[in-house]
Amino acid sequence: MNTSCAPIEWDVSESRTRRLHVTSPVPREVWREVLKSDAGSLVTQTPVWLDCICAMGGYEDASRLYETPEGRQLVLPMVRRKHLPEALTTVASLPYSWGFGGLVAAVEAFQAEEVAAVFADLAGLPFLHASIRPQPLAAETWAAARPPGVITIPRLAHALDLEGGFERVWTKRFASETRSAVRKAERAGLVVECDTSGKLVPVYYDLFRRSVDRWAYQQHEPLLLARWRSQQRDPLRKFQLIARALGEACRIWIAWVNGQPAAAILVLQGANAHYTRGAMDKALAGPTRANDLLHRLAIEEACRAGCRYYHMGESGASASLANFKSRFGAIAHPYAEYRLERLPITSIDDRLRRLVKRLIGFKDT
Repeated sequence: MNTSCAPIEWDVSESRTRRLHVTSPVPREVWREVLKSDAGSLVTQTPVWLDCICAMGGYEDASRLYETPEGRQLVLPMVRRKHLPEALTTVASLPYSWGFGGLVAAVEAFQAEEVAAVFADLAGLPFLHASIRPQPLAAETWAAARPPGVITIPRLAHALDLEGGFERVWTKRFASETRSAVRKAERAGLVVECDTSGKLVPVYYDLFRRSVDRWAYQQHEPLLLARWRSQQRDPLRKFQLIARALGEACRIWIAWVNGQPAAAILVLQGANAHYTRGAMDKALAGPTRANDLLHRLAIEEACRAGCRYYHMGESGASASLANFKSRFGAIAHPYAEYRLERLPITSIDDRLRRLVKRLIGFKDT
């Protein structure tokens, strides 16, 4: 996609229209400066993360820089499918399995009228389908700006407020059950490593593959189908690429029991921390409460690094997952994914998924 700068117009009230300048792709130096001023940003909203998406193949940079007449700058991390004409391709902020996208801004908080401008801009693009999955803490602003006709997909995520430091988080936000579980894990003789070099990616991925098999059994999903979906969404190369590109920002925590890997979590740590993938050997991790210890250590590290939030990712409709996260003091944040489309792709996809789930007896857990 070529870089261009052109004004577009959008209505912010019934009485006046303002001008917005758009540059795409976003110049990297500008993007990095915007991120410095956005205390709520996540690693998944950075240019290095978008470069990882593109390096995996199939996507190219379609990020957009919005500049208001007052000089406010907002960046929308976004990619588009390659090798298709514009009328048949899709854009996403961000693609499925690549985390939260949405706006970052060099201001304390972007405004609903600015989000409305983004919707208007995307609606005017020639693409077949556009999707935005903003980070959950910005949910109210996005909801207030959504114009009629934009499809909303309800979602739920959890995030832990780290204000006050780890001692306050431990005593005031962790549930007593979680503190007890952590103490049990500490007595179990676990050995914990935090890798930022990528050397433990194969160990992590082996646990992840075993978890995929366990989830397939729990959800009554054919094993071959579950493994195929996982390979398409999260191949080993993806984690190797992320670890190599992010360096210190990619933190793989592994808990070992008698020399065997029991549990692992992947945390992306920048201005805020974002737990994005977990895996375990249930026979080893369950009795030792290894997962509780890993999150306790990752949360303490995030506090030490000055992060304001420890995002715990999507919870979906899983009551057990939501309960696990809430025991650490994480708060549920309902939010929405937004889709603009020229054909009813979402409704067709939803019907097909429902049909397949009925046919295989799929159970959401």
